[in-house]
Amino acid sequence: MPTTPTRRRSARACRGRPGAYRITRPMVREGWLTGTGTRGTDRFVAVSWERALDLAAAEIDRVRTRHGNAAIYGGSYGWGSAGRFHHAQSQIHRFLAMAGGYTATVNTYSQAAMEVVLPHIIGGSPRSIEQRGPSWPEITEHAGLVVSFGGLAAKNAQMVPGGPSRHTQTTWQRAAAEAGVRFVNVSPVRTDAASDLDARWLPIRPATDTALMLGLCHVLLSEGLADVDVARRCCVGFDEFRDYVLGASDSSDGRAKDAEWAAAITDVPADDIRALARDIAAHRTVINLAWSIQRQEHGEQPYWAGIALAVLSGSFGRPGGGPVAGLGIAELGVRGHWSIAALPQPANPVTTALPVARIADVLLSPGETIDYNGTRVTYPDIRLVYWAGGNPFHHHQDLARLEKAWQRPDTVIVNESWWNATARRADIVFPVATPLEREDLALGSSDTTITAMQRAVAPPAEVRTDHGVFTGLAERVGFGGRFTEGRSEQDWVRELYDRTRARVADAGGRLPTFDEFWERGWADLPAAEMSQRGGAFAALREDPAAHPIDTPSGRVELVSDTVAGFGYPDCPGMPTWLEPTEWLGAPLAARYPLHLVSNQPRTRLHSQYDGGRVSRDAKVAGREPIDLNPGDAAARGIADGDVVRVHNDRGACLAGARITDAVRPGVVVLATGAWYDPDPDGLDRHGNPNVLTRDTGTSRLAQGPTSGTTLVEVERAGGQPEPTRAFHPPEIVESEPDT
Repeated sequence: MPTTPTRRRSARACRGRPGAYRITRPMVREGWLTGTGTRGTDRFVAVSWERALDLAAAEIDRVRTRHGNAAIYGGSYGWGSAGRFHHAQSQIHRFLAMAGGYTATVNTYSQAAMEVVLPHIIGGSPRSIEQRGPSWPEITEHAGLVVSFGGLAAKNAQMVPGGPSRHTQTTWQRAAAEAGVRFVNVSPVRTDAASDLDARWLPIRPATDTALMLGLCHVLLSEGLADVDVARRCCVGFDEFRDYVLGASDSSDGRAKDAEWAAAITDVPADDIRALARDIAAHRTVINLAWSIQRQEHGEQPYWAGIALAVLSGSFGRPGGGPVAGLGIAELGVRGHWSIAALPQPANPVTTALPVARIADVLLSPGETIDYNGTRVTYPDIRLVYWAGGNPFHHHQDLARLEKAWQRPDTVIVNESWWNATARRADIVFPVATPLEREDLALGSSDTTITAMQRAVAPPAEVRTDHGVFTGLAERVGFGGRFTEGRSEQDWVRELYDRTRARVADAGGRLPTFDEFWERGWADLPAAEMSQRGGAFAALREDPAAHPIDTPSGRVELVSDTVAGFGYPDCPGMPTWLEPTEWLGAPLAARYPLHLVSNQPRTRLHSQYDGGRVSRDAKVAGREPIDLNPGDAAARGIADGDVVRVHNDRGACLAGARITDAVRPGVVVLATGAWYDPDPDGLDRHGNPNVLTRDTGTSRLAQGPTSGTTLVEVERAGGQPEPTRAFHPPEIVESEPDT
């Protein structure tokens, strides 16, 4: 923290107008300059770029010199840009690695449980199931049934990391339906499958997918419908898993996981469970595991149970059938893609890497050691947080806890375009350009078209790119030339394209020159082969000895000795029903009888552009809408359009009621992404569900987020609720304080 700040001439104070939430000048929190105040409530001082860069560079140097580079947390969640050069995560990590290193993270909020548990079960990379599972062309040609746990919501097909050149996901879904493929939507929300799919809806209790999968396995096994041959030849642990499902006396609990058992947990009728299991056995079936079902306590288990169900189904390793994850999300299952060249990343000298969803724990408990995937991880003492690309006050759980943790570092530096909750809780804020205000190139995951991102408008006069910010800091810290390699931003865009072009040429393909590409605006890559997408499972099915997969046994591990050897009581070594702390069958449901589903929004990407017209027009009474079943609303005297208070022991928020029979009884749906806007008592006025969600790990294995394990109560808000101030900028002054 600086001790001798300079003083600017003007002492005029101004308060921003509602809606004027673009950050157009470098800012420093007034209390950080004086050693007083609180992040989130202080005024900001507008400073020059030179002053802001000098302060940030000096603080980075102070922390790394006095506390070591592990005391710097390099926060970025990557969604800040569709462009490949201006990808904020690449820029910040390159800079911090060159500055001596930083504490990094592993895994994602979206898929942490899957990313950790599946390599133990099927081998490969954390997301290898997305390449091994059936594609939509294969499903359309060969499949008869798609059973999707967590649904196939059309809104989730609109987002693609890196930016899509075209949206074809829903087109392929319709084509499959027209070809005769039937769909089953296993979700508490009917609209998690598009209406034109005519999907059968099984309105399951949230967080009970594992129990339903085990019940389906029981029907297959007890009725002689299971593919026991494949289970014995291609898997290890089948006998132990079978005994657990059938309730053999020497199994772990001796209770048969039959349809009646599953019905009591899931609220899906036993007859429906038996009928679905028989349907699965009678047809080429896809078992789709949406990302949402893992973001809950014990979130590893539905993925493990889903693999087991797919193995027993008879469709494992056959064209158009078997397990897949995230089908219906982005462009997954549509086509393959080439990897575009990326900004070079030097090795990070700091080897500490923390599970991404444990950031509040890290800040609150330096020195604490936790279990993670068979290792022990010790939290460093973080003194400086640098965040670029992402909004932790959107995607993290239990925001009151994060608010407390966020006060602990000496300094928080943020690159941001808008006065969102993270920027308001920073000490130094660098205003950065949006994707429309810079030049770049884009290639979405599962895409085959590179798009020229030509600047549409100029940024405000005092706004720079993330690269411009880090260039200025690198020059001050002492490695400016190494960071830029003597290239301008346009030079870097050209270099990435030319490197990609050379890679394609080495594989026998062709791309136009950069100048031709830039003039045209796009270039098609050679189509990536998708015929091998199910190859590993098909080959395993044909001859397990000749074509092993990369697990310790070379086969699918229905029982993993490795995971069992970790000795984690919250993640046994095979698919197991473990009762969550919060669900509609828990004692806590007597106090909080509604299960909160905090899904992805329909009108924005995560929290991006929440202040834009499309997102604002969808608000109800100026708040994020919350969907309630008509019976639950009537029991509480809630009418459509009412402002309601949603609460539990962790916090409370206001939302706008929307009554719909598309949500099963006992469930409410409040999408993520409303900008966090707490009043002085901590009540979020805008409808951010993460004031309510649990900040605990899925298990000791993955330590992923558990937002899907949340109980709440809803009531009409009393009196005249205070309007939201989410899009109001903080108070800004023009002169630095005396110290």
